[in-house]
Amino acid sequence: MKSTANFARRTGAFMLSIVCTLGLSCVAFHTRDARADTLDSVKKAGVIRIAVPQDYAPFGSVGSDMELKGYDAEVAKLTAAALHVKLQIVPVTMANKIPYLVTNKVDLVLNLGKNPQRAEVIDFTEPYAPYYTAVFGPQAEPLADVGALKGKKIGVVTGSQEDLFITKNAGAGTQFFRYQDNSSAVAAFLSGQTEFLATGNIVGAKLLADNPQKHLAQKLLLMNSPVCAAVRKGDSAMLDAVNKVFEAEKSGGQLDALSRQWLKQPLDAAH
Repeated sequence: MKSTANFARRTGAFMLSIVCTLGLSCVAFHTRDARADTLDSVKKAGVIRIAVPQDYAPFGSVGSDMELKGYDAEVAKLTAAALHVKLQIVPVTMANKIPYLVTNKVDLVLNLGKNPQRAEVIDFTEPYAPYYTAVFGPQAEPLADVGALKGKKIGVVTGSQEDLFITKNAGAGTQFFRYQDNSSAVAAFLSGQTEFLATGNIVGAKLLADNPQKHLAQKLLLMNSPVCAAVRKGDSAMLDAVNKVFEAEKSGGQLDALSRQWLKQPLDAAH
């Protein structure tokens, strides 16, 4: 019996790790502590733990001083200050940001695109930054639509908006190469391992600017997906508080200034 119980525990942990990696239904395996008042806990502790991407410049990347820098790092600072608490930045990747939230390793996650799958397990704030996804590739290579990717090699970040969209809409025969972060996906594309790269406008703009000799271009717009933050499902007090902070920062011009500084475009592109 003891052996059977141990096996059951190991199997449960294994299933949780798979589901959480996908960032979809962790709440089905996790207690409903998510409905507790995170805002009250944050106020009592005097600290808010905010997940910031560490692999997604200019939203978040590690500087020479080993500190996270970028648009999201600055938004995290503004948010903590507005809530009158200290800030603990928690570096995350695309693959683990949702699992960190639903397993209570952070109180707030920055930099997520809203979609129905994710909305089943987390609650989204109002947008706080502009973002759209597109396919990039050689200027001379025609690409009429997603269906034209059939037989082509395309790189995506695992679990990203563009991964989900192309997986759903591309024809059979599309060759997917999935990577854990944008740096790896870009490197694979530039080295010729993939023919096309699906990514966000910010990464794409830097790719084009840094590699003029490659004669690359934006080939296909996939979707407009303004950047949101997220809280645990049902965490209404925290959601309302963060939305109020973002609204005040929009009205006061702080977010627009940060968007122009880091993203090189005005904030109103997020609406």
